[in-house]
Amino acid sequence: MVYGYARVSTREQNPDREIIAINRFCDSMGMANVKVYVDKSTGKNLNRPEYQKIRRKIKAGDSLIIPEVDRLGRKKKIF
Repeated sequence: MVYGYARVSTREQNPDREIIAINRFCDSMGMANVKVYVDKSTGKNLNRPEYQKIRRKIKAGDSLIIPEVDRLGRKKKIF
């Protein structure tokens, strides 16, 4: 399974740029059926609903595509 994750810091920000980047990358790599999750929340903590969904679903062999590593969060230990 291929997952994409986009995060913006506030509800006023638009995640479209990140979603487009994820989809373009996946298309260029021949990755189909990408499920993109989006949070509109700070990167200070990991208590974000869509991030937590990915953590519960992702398994060995799956791919996680993010446009920039800081979209996961500010902490070094993510998983």
